[in-house]
Amino acid sequence: MSTTTPAAFSPARTNATAARVLRQLRHDPRTIALMLLVPCLMLVLLRYVFDASPRTFDSIGASLLGIFPLITMFLVTSIATLRERTSGTLERLLAMPLGKADLIAGYALAFGTVAVVQSALATGLAVWALGLDVTGSPWLLLLVALLDAVLGTALGLFVSAFAASEFQAVQFMPAVIFPQLLLCGLFTPRADMHPLLEAVSDVLPMSYAVDGMNEVLHHTDLTSAFVRDILIVAGCALLVLALGAATLRRRTD
Repeated sequence: MSTTTPAAFSPARTNATAARVLRQLRHDPRTIALMLLVPCLMLVLLRYVFDASPRTFDSIGASLLGIFPLITMFLVTSIATLRERTSGTLERLLAMPLGKADLIAGYALAFGTVAVVQSALATGLAVWALGLDVTGSPWLLLLVALLDAVLGTALGLFVSAFAASEFQAVQFMPAVIFPQLLLCGLFTPRADMHPLLEAVSDVLPMSYAVDGMNEVLHHTDLTSAFVRDILIVAGCALLVLALGAATLRRRTD
């Protein structure tokens, strides 16, 4: 298949790619429900699981407010991108004057737009409807939730390159998400873990997402630790997006 060398990164091509992905999502109500409603339903369930112990919900609800969007965006993005790979859509797009950066940025913009809505719904529900008690600003909770959702999007785009089917894409979840979930400090403080596991947790982005949520939970002011945590999460998202762009091929074997 002949290819055309694309021009430099173009915001117009990026926006066109994002618009195409959003149009496809609009015609898939089940995917929209998974992305927007499932995190909210999980928060409601969690709130009433700890109905007799509101402080328990306060202590872990903020952390899960960031974890749920990451997980759902990872699942949806990995499966949706894999469909485009296996159907030949990505190959056809890359045969056009469309750079890898345009394509990956377009996908990230489209799913990032959904992530904004998802994070806003989940944060608003937790704080104003479910009574999540936070010391800091709810807007900072929203910021961390949004960054977590973008990170999930980036991870989904990346792992889709290594799956041959939707079932395999889902199988990446235990390998990519579950270790982070166990080691992020949600179940026990990371300092109480075995030193080897603590060292591993120090390089996992979900650990800093949970730390950032806990900073908002316990401090009224913007702390240096919070700034460090969100920068690490954002940096990891950008790094994984770059790795995702590197996995795009102009020809399918």
